Amino acid sequence: MSNILELKNVSKKYSKNFALNNVNFNIEKGCIMGLLGPNGSGKTTLIKIITGLLTNYSGDVLINDNSPGYFANKYISYLPDKQHIPTWLKVKESIKFFEDFYEDFDKERAADMISKMDVPFDSKIKNLSRGQIEKVTLSLVMSRRAKLYILDEPIGAVDPASRDFIIETILKNAGNESSILISTHIISDVEPILNKAIFLKKGEVILSGDVESIRKEQQKSIDEIFREVFKNVI
Repeated sequence: MSNILELKNVSKKYSKNFALNNVNFNIEKGCIMGLLGPNGSGKTTLIKIITGLLTNYSGDVLINDNSPGYFANKYISYLPDKQHIPTWLKVKESIKFFEDFYEDFDKERAADMISKMDVPFDSKIKNLSRGQIEKVTLSLVMSRRAKLYILDEPIGAVDPASRDFIIETILKNAGNESSILISTHIISDVEPILNKAIFLKKGEVILSGDVESIRKEQQKSIDEIFREVFKNVI
């Protein structure tokens, strides 16, 4: 199976400290990988490198055989951990906003997802709750026909009743040609859909691989492993 994302010996320093230190992993097409670690572990730095927001690093990164930046970004649909849609737009206008920016955007799919999550189309983004904003942004991001979806805390503020629908939507988008990288601390909800997991601690990979193999080897769930490894830092 060919890879949609490849990282080889990726390191990033801030002053004298490593934010990332010799990180290596691949994501195959059709794979859902969990990027797991507490605050300060290097997850955000890693995502910024993949999406081309950070360029001063060592090592090699390939997205569908392209280096991060303009040509690679057409394959990536990225959900940042901070609100990034203009707040003066109405929800229905945000759909048009994405349609104008992205050739691979499916407006009918976005409208259907937003409708099923009971977000009012005529409300302005600034008048929505944090959870409603997450529902809208995730719907928009997942409605692109991308090769790689990068989701940074996609269900952090979403009510439990909506999580199952969101996770089902994430799962549906990981077909034979698309892959998903999920950075999250709500591991118990996403663990059932993960194919692979990578644990970051202080910028270093301390555990990675096939989720089922990790569970068998450790005799614990991924959530239990996370709580054990990071019990003194979360």
